[in-house]
Amino acid sequence: MTLEITTLHGAVKGTRYPSRKRVGRGNSAGGGNTSGRGNKGQKARTGKKLSAKFEGGQMPLVQRIAKKKGFRAHRKFSVFRLNLKDLSRYLNDNILTIERLHQAGLIGPDTRVKVLGEGEISTNLTIQTHFISEPARKKIEGAGGTIKIVK
Repeated sequence: MTLEITTLHGAVKGTRYPSRKRVGRGNSAGGGNTSGRGNKGQKARTGKKLSAKFEGGQMPLVQRIAKKKGFRAHRKFSVFRLNLKDLSRYLNDNILTIERLHQAGLIGPDTRVKVLGEGEISTNLTIQTHFISEPARKKIEGAGGTIKIVK
């Protein structure tokens, strides 16, 4: 069979979507009279509906609560995570300080540094950090390095 405009036809009626119920077209059609809206009142009329904050005339909750200024940040600082395997990129004379990371543009003024233990080190390092994981601490101290925790 060839595909021609005269041989095209739609899907069989009622196979995909049931037809929408037409309300307000008489009682014999089902859904006549008040068309499922109840009796009278603002919600039975067409047009504008009640706003989500409307509470029947009492002062809505959104207007009752205090108007506080500003907001509270979820986290006051961000954390820059640094693995042992990546330390060699940022070391200078086997010393890593927060000031050097800041000068290199890697961290901002409100950023904290955390050293993580992925990777191995063989040289003794001097590291200044805010946080350090236990595996990283063991590896650095095992290689003869020193750690200074900054508050």
